[in-house]
Amino acid sequence: MLMLAEVGISLEIQCILWCQAECRHEIVGIVKEVGSNVSRFKVGDHVGVGTYVNSCKECGYCNDREEVNCVKGIVLTFNWIDLDGTITKGGYSSYIVVHERYCFRIPDDYPSALAAPLLCAGITVYNSMMRRGMNQPGKSLGVIGLGGLGHMPVKFGKAFGLKITVFRTSISKKEEALSVLGADNFVVCSDQEQMKAVSKSLDFIIDTSSGDHPFDPYMSLLKTAGVLVLVAFPSEVKFSPANLNLGMKSISGSITGGMRVTQEMLDFCAAHKIFPKIELIPIQHVNEALEWLINKDVRLGSVCGGYGSANLDQS
Repeated sequence: MLMLAEVGISLEIQCILWCQAECRHEIVGIVKEVGSNVSRFKVGDHVGVGTYVNSCKECGYCNDREEVNCVKGIVLTFNWIDLDGTITKGGYSSYIVVHERYCFRIPDDYPSALAAPLLCAGITVYNSMMRRGMNQPGKSLGVIGLGGLGHMPVKFGKAFGLKITVFRTSISKKEEALSVLGADNFVVCSDQEQMKAVSKSLDFIIDTSSGDHPFDPYMSLLKTAGVLVLVAFPSEVKFSPANLNLGMKSISGSITGGMRVTQEMLDFCAAHKIFPKIELIPIQHVNEALEWLINKDVRLGSVCGGYGSANLDQS
């Protein structure tokens, strides 16, 4: 357990993110105390904690502020063995003490409840897009899925000036994709005619669907040298080598990001007024939220808020 004495920050938790894939991490709150050697934060600062709270701090990745790829492994924010042997407990408390290195500065006036999802879903998408050059205006991006994770590449893509096509198994979210999020096209992936109409039209695809699904139909939508990035966790990935080799296409994976790129993403969202869609749940209803998770009845990134006294306004 990290002690406050030197480099620790004591954070009064305002809200944490809940989703079907994970919960208890993505924490946002207000600094209440700082250790004697803390230099980046002061009491009263608006601070976030993401999916991990420690790493070796010595390897090349850590030195490059890509701590998520630490060669000795990161310490996850919840239910993980920390370097001192203690178990991390995430946001299930009123306060958490974290090394200042693993805290993010939440931009002024950015609502706590909306900042929390950025520390997992937001950075997972942003990191994958920046690494693969998906910030080039005029390029075309396909997004598979439109849930708590899938709506973020649409928001980032529009800010980058991309042409966005959303893929869903049904027409149920067409209006949301086109009218609310501003996507340029909507394709029902089970409709072969609709899929054929966008063949070889995409520079990039981000796959946010954790349900098992075929990959070959999507590989055929990529242009020459196109890239499909998987940011979800289906049980298996199968595709024909011909759909990869012919056209020099690539498929890769991505998770969250290091401290540097995560802070960059937070600042970018504040500057471009990018806000994730959430369902705000008062702390008094935490048990109901757990039931929703168990029953897989969470449709967006659900934020459990109201721990502290700070304003959780989503506007």
